[in-house]
Amino acid sequence: MSAEYFEYRHTVGFEETNLVGNVYYVNYLRWQGRCRELFLKERAPAVLADLRDDLKLFTLRVDCEFYAEITAFDELSVRMRLLEQARTQIEFSFDYVRLDQAGAETLVARGRQRIACMRGPNTATVPAVLPEALSRALEPYRAADTDRRSAA
Repeated sequence: MSAEYFEYRHTVGFEETNLVGNVYYVNYLRWQGRCRELFLKERAPAVLADLRDDLKLFTLRVDCEFYAEITAFDELSVRMRLLEQARTQIEFSFDYVRLDQAGAETLVARGRQRIACMRGPNTATVPAVLPEALSRALEPYRAADTDRRSAA
């Protein structure tokens, strides 16, 4: 595990591909969510208790740009970095890297995800400051050019 990014390793399955064997677009977005969930479980477990209370992490925006195709049984490294941290929002980047048997790595896609912290019941949710435990856990994964503003 690198200090530069949080890594989620994944083996592509048949159910994630279409009839010609290419991975469905939606799976790249699912892998972003899975990477984020595992990050919380492994690096910020205190935030999980907060999520069981009234903290909500809303995905505001998500995207993915493709550079190469992947197919069933390809080994992937999904690498999450913190791009921006504001008072109530965070933005991540995700590099999708195909790993081969010889140790070569190929960047096959790159994505982004913007998250807002909210609190309160579903009918009266309001923006909330990022939990300190989450800020601390994200620090090692901050991209070199991350903008750390106190607004938003």
